[in-house]
Amino acid sequence: MTEQKKIKKPRGKVRLIEGKCIACGARCQSSCPVDGIEMNAQGEPEIELSKCIGCVKCVKACPGKALEIFYTPEELEILAALVAQGNLPDEEVDEGEKQRRELLASYRGVWVFIEQTEGEAARVSWELLGKGAELAENLGVELCAVVLGHGVEHLCAEAFSYGATKAYLLDQPVFRYYRTDPYLDALCYLIDRYKPEVVLMGATGLGRDLAGAVATRVKTGLTADCTGLDIDDKRNLMQTRPAFGGNIMATIMCDKFRPQMSTVRPHVMPMPEKTEGRSGEIIRKSFAVNEADIFTKVLEVISDKKGKDHVDIAGAEFIVSGGRGMMAKENFAMLKELADELGGVVGASRSAVDAGWMPQERQVGQTGKTVRPKIYIACGISGAIQHLVGMQDSDMVIAINRDREAPIFEVASYGIVGDLFQVVPAITERLRELKQVRA
Repeated sequence: MTEQKKIKKPRGKVRLIEGKCIACGARCQSSCPVDGIEMNAQGEPEIELSKCIGCVKCVKACPGKALEIFYTPEELEILAALVAQGNLPDEEVDEGEKQRRELLASYRGVWVFIEQTEGEAARVSWELLGKGAELAENLGVELCAVVLGHGVEHLCAEAFSYGATKAYLLDQPVFRYYRTDPYLDALCYLIDRYKPEVVLMGATGLGRDLAGAVATRVKTGLTADCTGLDIDDKRNLMQTRPAFGGNIMATIMCDKFRPQMSTVRPHVMPMPEKTEGRSGEIIRKSFAVNEADIFTKVLEVISDKKGKDHVDIAGAEFIVSGGRGMMAKENFAMLKELADELGGVVGASRSAVDAGWMPQERQVGQTGKTVRPKIYIACGISGAIQHLVGMQDSDMVIAINRDREAPIFEVASYGIVGDLFQVVPAITERLRELKQVRA
């Protein structure tokens, strides 16, 4: 009597579900053990079916659920036969997966690190509290502020006025000036004890330094310079930022580790409304740090604030920016006249800065400043994605360009197709006439 050969369950092949890829950064490609996936120019996977072994690793790695297993008609018949015989057991979650789920479930709460210098908070911290409140509401958790410094308890009250319901305070002389080591040890201590689900910091010099060190210490992921934050149906933080040199916008998720950490540049998120008198709970903690064990010593504090002629383009309400179409440095005087009539400042694209026409501090874009003015006038700027990232959230965008196909018109509230050397002086002159009539 011959033994009947056992029918093996077919593994199938992987395919992309059209329209669901979120360009997460090639997670599927990195997870494939047979190098059967290549990424196209849009950041979407192209699967080589001849190599696919149906291991499902890429399907599990995909945060957007854009990949699925499919079977040939013959394989479907085999599956039907196995089901009829009762030989297709339910898939079981392995012990490691159970432990991971338990670990993720133990982290709750949205934290915003309140960056401060000598007791004065950075504006980006309040901006992040506004976005943090939305995330906390979606997750059904508390919005908490984290305040480190010396003589900074007043910042807790200010954080409550911007939406925080709880503040973790470490107020000790050793935290008076920012130094990586003591701030790193203290913040990791708080994270280890209270286990926040999300930690947000400003993408400033201080924030970038601290966030990277903390993420490394607690062994989690960090997405830098985010332009958008949201929550998916599995409580994952969807972190959107420019990728591939700014040519696409990628959504990144840290779905296997906690906390989820992001840095966001100043002026990317809208400033929340301040409500005076709002209260919250202050959790006062102390953390033993020996000053003798800290290698970095603060000998003198030299302010980097410029003189009275310094222009803070990131905080301006009216910006007139010039790009490659300005043709020469001296032509920016024309933009200065228009900016003066509006009570605004002059900005520039990267190409204008690289050409030496404007200083780097005036650059708007991915490698420059992110701005949110009431009115942004783009003169001779084509509208590369790197520039759009820095100004697309302006209340109103007016684009002036002779190329009617320029990408800048796609985000413009009003577009003027014409010669900027005629259009800009005409606008300036009209503003002067209106002012004279009102006077």
